[in-house]
Amino acid sequence: MSSNPSSPSPRRAAARRTAARRTAARRTAARRASYAAALSLGLALTSAGLTGCSTAPGTPGAAGASATMSASAPASAPAAPGVDSRERLSVDGGTREYLMHRPAAEGGGPRPLLIAFHGRGADAAQLREQSGLDKGAGARGMLLVYPEALGKAWGAGSAPSPQRPDPDADVRFTEALVGELVRTGRADPHRVYVAGFSNGGSMALRMAAQRPDLVAGAVSVSGELPTGAAAVKPTGPVPVLTVYGAEDPVRPLAGLASPGPAAPGEEPITPTMSARAGSEAFAAAAGAGAPVEEGKPGYDSVTWPAGPAGAKVQLLVMHGAGHTWPGSAMTPPAGFGSVSTALDASTTLLDFLTAHKR
Repeated sequence: MSSNPSSPSPRRAAARRTAARRTAARRTAARRASYAAALSLGLALTSAGLTGCSTAPGTPGAAGASATMSASAPASAPAAPGVDSRERLSVDGGTREYLMHRPAAEGGGPRPLLIAFHGRGADAAQLREQSGLDKGAGARGMLLVYPEALGKAWGAGSAPSPQRPDPDADVRFTEALVGELVRTGRADPHRVYVAGFSNGGSMALRMAAQRPDLVAGAVSVSGELPTGAAAVKPTGPVPVLTVYGAEDPVRPLAGLASPGPAAPGEEPITPTMSARAGSEAFAAAAGAGAPVEEGKPGYDSVTWPAGPAGAKVQLLVMHGAGHTWPGSAMTPPAGFGSVSTALDASTTLLDFLTAHKR
């Protein structure tokens, strides 16, 4: 029996598989190192009187949103069974990108859509690894989108700055993204949800506050409503869940009314109200009931029961936790505090969101 010279020997094939595994491991380690470096810079900024994850300034595009889709390309290795792609969207005369994860089974009509905003200095792939949202969203038949911020930071506040002269660009991008996914029949317009971590959590709260007609529910992990000149105020009823570390050293639970000056050339850090005050603002806009406070193993819960509009508001404060995602398997940088294991934030937020629709 003759051998085929074009076919690799078993030994060579095994060597190639081993090399591929080592390459994948190096890439994962590099992503984690980048995440740690970004958050470590955020801690350095905090110690200088600032707050938030590390800052990388970006300039949004000009006003006026129009959306077109480009051909999709494969994304990084999937974290859960499903179909993954990196998509592009034309908005405001520029191109924005996002990672999309959808269940492997096609058909069944438009799906619930979750848009998950990463933290300042991070990116879509890092939030995907940090949160592990793919698995739970896929089990619920959801379309999951991780958009990329311009300059790795979201315009979560309403005040312009030299680095961000158009503070509404990310709101328009999110609107255009939802509009395109609804137009193409992939997303259910009555089940559009937003969530995020840190600066991304504040962006999720901004969308809920300013677009209650678009968003059926919102969750913020370690992010608060902007205040001061950049204030964002709720304008209608939206179910909102905030998950917060009681010992957060980066974005304190009590808020940050007066951030220190930013470093030369850096985008200013937006002041924030406390996590409790933000929840109260959403409860008032929703006509929710009086707060009910409960002590749970490892965290405290405050719930404003749904009023006539059906929008419940809830705040979970994790005992001893820092600027972290509860239940995450990713180790946070030194100085960012502990990761709570009292609950899994991803499961909690998915259960909260999918109980609501517009």
